Amino acid sequence: MTRLAYYLIAIVFGLILIGPAGAEDSSTAESARESTPRGVLSGDSVPQFTEEHHGKSVDEVAKELANPNNSLASLTFKNQFRWYTGDLPNADDQSNYTLLFQPVFPFSLAPTASGGKANLFIRPAIPLLVDQPVFDAQSMDFSGVTALGDIGFDIGYGVTEKSGWLWAFGMVGSLPTATNSDVGSKQLRLGPEGLIAKFHKWGVWALFPSHLWDVTGWSDNGYYSVSQLQAVLKFLPGDGWAIGTSPIMNYDWKAEEWTVPLNLTVSKTVMFGKMPVKIELETNYYIVQPDLFGPEWLIGINITPVVPNFIESWIKGR
Repeated sequence: MTRLAYYLIAIVFGLILIGPAGAEDSSTAESARESTPRGVLSGDSVPQFTEEHHGKSVDEVAKELANPNNSLASLTFKNQFRWYTGDLPNADDQSNYTLLFQPVFPFSLAPTASGGKANLFIRPAIPLLVDQPVFDAQSMDFSGVTALGDIGFDIGYGVTEKSGWLWAFGMVGSLPTATNSDVGSKQLRLGPEGLIAKFHKWGVWALFPSHLWDVTGWSDNGYYSVSQLQAVLKFLPGDGWAIGTSPIMNYDWKAEEWTVPLNLTVSKTVMFGKMPVKIELETNYYIVQPDLFGPEWLIGINITPVVPNFIESWIKGR
């Protein structure tokens, strides 16, 4: 698949997702303040969202979305375009497209003794891999595989303190759900995760470490042990904008290899009708990757509509 085809897929998908309503810019800030930031619907059909977010501007919603422990329900569609490099034959000619779907429906819990806002979150990540490069040792060349990949997830408990500090802990995992064995791990992987962050007037910083081990499966690749650290630094200049960096660094303890990118992320939260949507562009250039084969560039176009938290409403009987 050519690069042009990748971009056409992203553009068409974005148009289908967003629809014909069109975005409101800063000139329509007044109507944005009167909208229902968490919901797609309006009026009495979603009173729980209207009461909680009535009067919030696009900028306030953008700040809440920048909170790693926010209570907003959302559907994130990550369009990721990767280019690879390495010592394997034809490694520098490889590229692929990944659509990663990440629904988030947090569940609000009772405040902590210190008055902090507590959430329980379950966040799956469902990948569709298009032309994922797979190396064949017999032909000494790559072939492209299109399939659903392993589903990742994390389950955690997070607290946002009144002082601006945020913390969370939980479990991260990966399920062997790939529809093609060439792109699947064939392992159930589990491990711990944590979060420490701090909000300031200018923005937010955060550290998000996690680790995965293989628990069971039918893979011939032996044990799996990979540590990950995401470092977040975001500036919030206003008007729905967020600018910063959030690189995801990995260390493979078995191969003793790092994967480290330089990351730049720019996002803008806008209104589509009464629905807040964050549109984000990220660029990653990998300064360290596995010698044989690894990513060199990743460009992401991420679209995150904020939706009603119908799961929490159903559980609480609203």
